[in-house]
Amino acid sequence: MNQLQKIDELNDGAEAQRIAAKQKPTCRSCDAALDHTFVDLGMSPLVQSFVPPDKLDEAEPFLPLRVLLCPECKLVQLRSYVSPDNIFTEYAYFSSYSTSWVAHAKAFCEMAAERFSLGPNSFVVEIASNDGYLLQHFLPMGVPVLGVEPAANVAEAAKAKSIPVLVDFFGEATAGKVAKDRGTADLIVGNNVFAHVPDINDFCAGLKLLLAEDGVISLEFPHLEKLMDELQYDTIYHEHFSYYSLMTAERVLARHGLRVFDVEELSTHGGSLRLFACHVDSKKHSRLAKVDEVLNRELAAGYDDFDVYVEFQNSVQASKRKLLQLLSRLKDDGKSIVGYGAPGKGNTLLNYCGIGTDFLEFCVDRNPYKQGLYTPGTHIPIRPVDDIRARKPDYVFILPWNLKDEIIAQMSDVFDWGGKFIVPVPEPKIIGPEDLG
Repeated sequence: MNQLQKIDELNDGAEAQRIAAKQKPTCRSCDAALDHTFVDLGMSPLVQSFVPPDKLDEAEPFLPLRVLLCPECKLVQLRSYVSPDNIFTEYAYFSSYSTSWVAHAKAFCEMAAERFSLGPNSFVVEIASNDGYLLQHFLPMGVPVLGVEPAANVAEAAKAKSIPVLVDFFGEATAGKVAKDRGTADLIVGNNVFAHVPDINDFCAGLKLLLAEDGVISLEFPHLEKLMDELQYDTIYHEHFSYYSLMTAERVLARHGLRVFDVEELSTHGGSLRLFACHVDSKKHSRLAKVDEVLNRELAAGYDDFDVYVEFQNSVQASKRKLLQLLSRLKDDGKSIVGYGAPGKGNTLLNYCGIGTDFLEFCVDRNPYKQGLYTPGTHIPIRPVDDIRARKPDYVFILPWNLKDEIIAQMSDVFDWGGKFIVPVPEPKIIGPEDLG
């Protein structure tokens, strides 16, 4: 689906959106009325809706990016301003272009196969399986797998790796179809999909239906604690409908007869949780101490109260001002700045801060799907990575800051011509060779 088609579909549903906007929003988990704003990032385009050159003079849809807090279950959430069909049926994000993420997935598969005794008689399902970055590692083990992926373009990349994929959104109906055709799953994996689901009750009902009697669900998602502590406001965009603490994730799953029995704290995506869940009556999986350790820390920090949430907006605004002050000073000094990466989080940051070609000459990205296009809203051209080496800018602005170590290692020759890197959050920071360990 191209940008113009997205605009047409959004315009077709404009009247329905206006009607919905007049209705008081309710929590997508517990249905409580939502009347507290967690943070308002203004109006923003869909962050994966990259613009082709011949569409630069056409209108783009901008939608509210106002995040709300449920007073009852404390789920931080964005209203469903746009249907998932407008976001995920054709997607520009291919997981395999991050070397560290593929390695992360491989390590998980090896761990899961050993911990949960997975073999030829097991069945593993990954929800939002993308381009096969994870399931490919189960194939040499002889473990039967299935990917469920709504974006047909990235699903084709997985199929090319001999991974069976069902092109569909996951929910109770899809889970019923898979369970009927292939049986229940011994392991269900959902990496960075839990936050992308507008109807989480349907999603969790699907998990419950598809999970084998003593099966395991593994869900990874960015941790709200890290988002707040490190001002990761750029991880907020329309594709991310919910922002979870362990406390809220456990409440959502418990509502559907699923029990969290273990949790790991990860460094991925700026700080994530990987929780393991099972049926509430499963005798095979005992609750481990780490769950209560993280929950108690969240409760001690006030995550079940309102007070801890109220200062986030002010902190975000202060971070924006500091970043713009830094970039303005560098440009006033005649310095050249080029962006590295065109991730979803980067497009939130660029649009919220008003950073366009007045600051960044261009961006580069390893994903050829994005090259030759322009960033949504800000219209910064996206080029191949080697264009940085041709330009030799004074500064490389890292938009996927969660991969900064990987990127700096790959682009260490930037230091050879006297260049440095800029990392925008939580505080804008310049990184030179003297800052590396």
